[in-house]
Amino acid sequence: MREPLWVPSEERIKQANITRFIKIVNEKYDLETSSYNELYKWSVENIQDFWASMWEFGEIRASREYDIVVDRLTKFPSAKWFIGARLNFAENLLRYRDDHLAFIFKGETQKSAKMTYAELYDSVASLAKSLRDLGVAPGERVAAYMPNLMETAIAMLATTSLGAIWSSCGTELGPRAVLDRLGQIEPKVMFTVDGHRYKGKTFSDLSNVEKIAKGIPSLKRVVVVPYVGEKPDVSHIPNSMLYDDFISQERQVELRFEQMPFSHPAYIMFSSGTTGKPKCMVQGAMGILINHLKELILHTDLKRQDKIFYITTPSWMMWNWLLSSLAVGATVVLYDGNPNYPNWGAMWKLVQDENITIFGCSASYIMYLRGLGAKPAKLYDLSSLREISQTGSPLSSEGFEYVYREIKEDLHFNSISGGTDINGCFAAGTPIQPVYAGELQGAALAMKVKAYDDKGNSVVDQQAELVCEAPSPSMPLYFWNDPDGKKYENAYFSVYPNVWRHGDWIILHRDTGGITFLGRSDFTLKPSGVRIGPAEIYNVVEKFEEIADSIVVGQDWKGDQRVILFVKLVPEFQLTEDLENKIKRALRREASPRHVPALVIEAPDVPYTFNMKKVESAVSNIICGRPVTNRDALVNPESLDFYENILPGLQRE
Repeated sequence: MREPLWVPSEERIKQANITRFIKIVNEKYDLETSSYNELYKWSVENIQDFWASMWEFGEIRASREYDIVVDRLTKFPSAKWFIGARLNFAENLLRYRDDHLAFIFKGETQKSAKMTYAELYDSVASLAKSLRDLGVAPGERVAAYMPNLMETAIAMLATTSLGAIWSSCGTELGPRAVLDRLGQIEPKVMFTVDGHRYKGKTFSDLSNVEKIAKGIPSLKRVVVVPYVGEKPDVSHIPNSMLYDDFISQERQVELRFEQMPFSHPAYIMFSSGTTGKPKCMVQGAMGILINHLKELILHTDLKRQDKIFYITTPSWMMWNWLLSSLAVGATVVLYDGNPNYPNWGAMWKLVQDENITIFGCSASYIMYLRGLGAKPAKLYDLSSLREISQTGSPLSSEGFEYVYREIKEDLHFNSISGGTDINGCFAAGTPIQPVYAGELQGAALAMKVKAYDDKGNSVVDQQAELVCEAPSPSMPLYFWNDPDGKKYENAYFSVYPNVWRHGDWIILHRDTGGITFLGRSDFTLKPSGVRIGPAEIYNVVEKFEEIADSIVVGQDWKGDQRVILFVKLVPEFQLTEDLENKIKRALRREASPRHVPALVIEAPDVPYTFNMKKVESAVSNIICGRPVTNRDALVNPESLDFYENILPGLQRE
């Protein structure tokens, strides 16, 4: 077995929430569980008992308790959970109403703004009254086109307090992408802003808002938050008014929480939309709540005294996940803007200044810092930081090692992976077991994760498909505008009947119990018919100090497929013949001759979704002469210009 990068101390294990949870289930079910792997085994063999225990441990507030945990675990999809229970999502997130800080907001160029739990409760009550007075009823949709502001969170809480359904897009999306998403769900109200700031520049969003408002005829009110100006002119936007004019000015407004069953939605989330119009995934309040509490309390070890932060926007499910931290009573840090403005140290200064204890980011952010040779530990006081949570795309072993070498030695590096689909994780970390380079610590509790080979057999220690053999509460209730359920079924159950196929390549490691993620299984290289996962190449290439990022695709070529590797270089380096040969030799030695690309080409940038996932499919479509169907789904669509410009040359070579 390899040497771990980090081993938790006895004190860390003793103080962990999950240690307390283990003690409770041991006493309740007469168990002798002492490790995470033993707890996981019990959780997937006793799924109903696990979720019943989590309901109690998470102190879920319900006006009526459930009669049955789940109707049928073999009913996949559409199992019904916590039958008979009634609760309100926002009520559970607003259980604290004291002077403890709920939010710290920081923008690129602004001083901190803060809000206590008592102030948050009052703000939500006032906004909920305004929405109720407008006639917003349970099941109706309220949307946002907003940056990561406190007002965005307040609007979500006010919406869900009424039993209405929340859906949001960040202002980084263009109007076409927003209409592709919000236009499908016909919202009654939309919250938005006059503009936003990014990389030190101020951008007006009012023209985008006008296009969106005119493109969604269902909107009865567009509420504009003045963010970059004091009194923006919104007269040209249909049914619009400023936030301060919309929110009730009454004092001590009663906040009435509508009580809803499991089948009632809280969120509508969207797929990335890289292959067409985004799918609208409808998610239930109870399922999202209990799953987030499991991940935050047990896997993340979140406590009331923590300050938790994630680099995210309201377009990404990590925003929804982060806000569920309110249910634990922790302080949530919200940041709006470019995380590397005015320089790479911006986020580490934030950690230092605000004493953040749990910091969340993407793999691409870590690899960007590594490519720069950044050394946060040398320049910033990170004594408060006890955990980094990382997601978005697979992180190489070198990325893990960089964290422990240059950020902090004694740190729980909690690499997680799941999806917008379940608003949570299939695999996650735990503070009571070691961290190994390149591995997520294990499957998430009660998620019956397996790896299937081509024949549908469960395997370990080899590349295979991630599947989940049993339902979980946060899986979608249904897809919007999918009355017969065919879109839902085709999305996850068309390959393995009655088994959720998520679309990721993984390796389940027998020795550690950990999981290595290798990228999307719906994008695979097949030179000479041999299947290769892109991450197998990235894991080798990203070891080079000269390479900041890379993307690999296959091109149909002379009756076969040739592999083309595009590399984005660290600024002071160039793609020389010597470097190209070093890359090819390393791939041949550490992977196989099949992994050696036919061409290595320098590229100025790599396309990413707003969820910080590489988009091999977009580059592949260009290289193979196919159209890119949805550029608006990319955070940097201009990056595709390079690949289009070189296509004529690639078709001749």
